[in-house]
Amino acid sequence: MQSLPHLPALRWGTPYTSVECIELRNAAGTFAIARISQVNAGIIRRDLKKAPDSRGSIKKLSVSELTNISKKAAELFFSGKLAWDGCPEGQSPQDYVKAVSAIGGMPHALVWKNMARIRDAMQQMDMVLHGLTRGLEPLILDRGMGLQDGTWLSFYPVTDCLGIVMPSNSPGVNSLWLPSIPLKIPVMIKPGREEPLTSFRLIQAFIAAGCPPSAFGFYPTDHEGAGEILRGCGRSLLFGDTATTQAYASNPAVQIHGPGYSKILIGKDEIERWPEFIELIGQSISYNGGRSCINASAVVVPSHGKEIARAVAQWLSRLTPRPPDDPEAQLSGFGNPKIADAIDAIIEENLKVPGATDVTAEFRKGPRKVIIDGVVFLQPTVVYCDSFEHPLAQKEFLFPYASVVEIPQEQMLSKIGHSLVVTAITRDQAFMEQLLGSPLIQRLNLGPIPTHKVSWNQPHEGNLFDFMYKRRALEVSDNCQ
Repeated sequence: MQSLPHLPALRWGTPYTSVECIELRNAAGTFAIARISQVNAGIIRRDLKKAPDSRGSIKKLSVSELTNISKKAAELFFSGKLAWDGCPEGQSPQDYVKAVSAIGGMPHALVWKNMARIRDAMQQMDMVLHGLTRGLEPLILDRGMGLQDGTWLSFYPVTDCLGIVMPSNSPGVNSLWLPSIPLKIPVMIKPGREEPLTSFRLIQAFIAAGCPPSAFGFYPTDHEGAGEILRGCGRSLLFGDTATTQAYASNPAVQIHGPGYSKILIGKDEIERWPEFIELIGQSISYNGGRSCINASAVVVPSHGKEIARAVAQWLSRLTPRPPDDPEAQLSGFGNPKIADAIDAIIEENLKVPGATDVTAEFRKGPRKVIIDGVVFLQPTVVYCDSFEHPLAQKEFLFPYASVVEIPQEQMLSKIGHSLVVTAITRDQAFMEQLLGSPLIQRLNLGPIPTHKVSWNQPHEGNLFDFMYKRRALEVSDNCQ
């Protein structure tokens, strides 16, 4: 019998096969895809002491060289055969797509789209860095100081490595840590339990493109090990739901990437045109299978709420579970069926609270939760809520879900709460000024722009450069220039 492919841990680039390995099984749980080595918190603590050496290896390369490596790695990630222990010829893109789909339940078409998004981010790394650094000359980071527009500038790193505790919801989320490499900060990654393959393949692409292997740590581990990464790295990214992230919410060394609670607002000046926006709303809710923090999870309108909810529900009802290799498949199954069970139970329990209606029930074929070939799916759900006080008005789940809430425009900004992305469909200058002045909106789209549209020259969630580097005041005498 052929042995399973193996994902080793990478201890600053050195493959490590652990005594403890777990099997990565398909979403239906019927067969194994690969084995993955597990490491404990003690190994992570020991390896954190070597982070300065790792930083030293990548610091030798210029930002320009690392940016070019990123661009080369982009094509290798998307099109190349990369190291895959147990497969002498390497892992092809097709092998990778099939494995990610089988383990996590995401259809092939969406995995390819996520790959393309990651590739685009790497290919446009010049633009990404320009946006993160606000146009800083790369040579200034290489030298540690430099003149720009007649002013001496100096920046220093506040960490030797970036810790990353990844989720399992979508491969595309890996694009958020990629700029760390051209910014000369090594990464220590704890991959998602149901989606470790993308982080590993990206690391292999960087190494094959010429990046020092010692710039990468890949540490599949448990909750204790994840905590060690968050405590031991000078700066870390933490992905997860509110229950996972709340313990670190006040820690300035940990950048939280939790639920986005992204929203679409329609102003009273544009509300009579609501039928024109149904497709945009549907796409914003269902993009990437509803698994991104930039998916709209609430639609807020001053009138026509029930009509809009019904129209969106009807639009989304065309999205039904399909086989993973169907090119039209847009819904993801759940690699962990317990998550789907919990989500479905939360929705059903809260629908018992007066003031909410599952509008999709009229159009949906069968129940919300369905099982196809042993894989659990949740079908799109739109809930009309009569106020933002209803518990389902401010929920976000890992499938196409949204509430529709009707409140006066004058109350919108005081009710919507924190929002990663807000698409505001309005031409009302006074309302736009209020939106621009709101501290609760992280990314603002003015006009009919889908919530998931991302510009690589503008970070949509946090600024990695500001997080990892600090500016120092600097004066330089003539004889030191």
